[in-house]
Amino acid sequence: MNLLYLKYAVEIAACGSLNKAAEKLYIGQPNLSRTIKELEASLGVTIFERSPKGMIVTPDGEIFLHYAKTILSEVESLEGMFRNRKVQKKRFSISVPRASYIAEAFAEFSKRLVLEDEVEVRYQETNSQKAMDNTLDENCRLGIIRYAENYDQFYKERMDEKGLSYELVAEFTHQLVLSADSPLAEKENIAPEDLKDYIEISHADLSVPSIPVSEVKKEKLPEVGRKIYVYERQSQFELLSSNPDTFMWVSPIPEKLLGRYGLVLKSCGWNARRYRDVMIHREDYKLTELDKLFISELCRVKREVIK
Repeated sequence: MNLLYLKYAVEIAACGSLNKAAEKLYIGQPNLSRTIKELEASLGVTIFERSPKGMIVTPDGEIFLHYAKTILSEVESLEGMFRNRKVQKKRFSISVPRASYIAEAFAEFSKRLVLEDEVEVRYQETNSQKAMDNTLDENCRLGIIRYAENYDQFYKERMDEKGLSYELVAEFTHQLVLSADSPLAEKENIAPEDLKDYIEISHADLSVPSIPVSEVKKEKLPEVGRKIYVYERQSQFELLSSNPDTFMWVSPIPEKLLGRYGLVLKSCGWNARRYRDVMIHREDYKLTELDKLFISELCRVKREVIK
């Protein structure tokens, strides 16, 4: 059945006249009359009674017009849905530790976004507890948490309990980063006592949830007399670059970032504690193409930076 025939019948019923309907439909009255007769013949019913007063809808015609209007309405909705539909905005969100190799991967990932029509990205640097909370609350779809390897069982039990999927991203030991102008930069082996007269830069928020602060502090490296706490990576680089009396324990940093700020990395054999960066997301979450693209860049940069 031709949808135009339905439209013609509905218009005739609304106008009550073949002539008026023909004018509104911009077709000749004889052609419109012939079309309605063909429609009635194909259905085996009479839709309109012709009279000097115009076109009168029959009881069968009432039933037909009810369904015809419904069909036309559905067709209009369907056409409008696809005609007016905008490109679905793609979204990517992640909570991560303050790690330069992750930031490097994110920067490379951002270069690939020029191929997208509409995209919204959220990248948050925070501690492990907040990253887990963000992932569970769906404020961020992905998360990367960092913890010392001796907390591995603790975290795995917690993630299993919360319904989080997890996968190891990287394993590493912390290294010292300091200005290339620092007297320590020339030392081949830096001992703990060499650091006592320097200023340590540290991120202020602890990353191990539900463990007493006193216990966490016991796990830390020997204390120094002077300390500066920061909450984001830019401040740490400005301090390290500007003040040769500062140092910081960090995960591996890309060479080009060290060169940009005039910094050097030093490995210390006596600081052998290993750390793990672990990717998390809700068990019921399905990775998107953007998620997979970021993870691909993350793995590539990790292989270059963490030997």
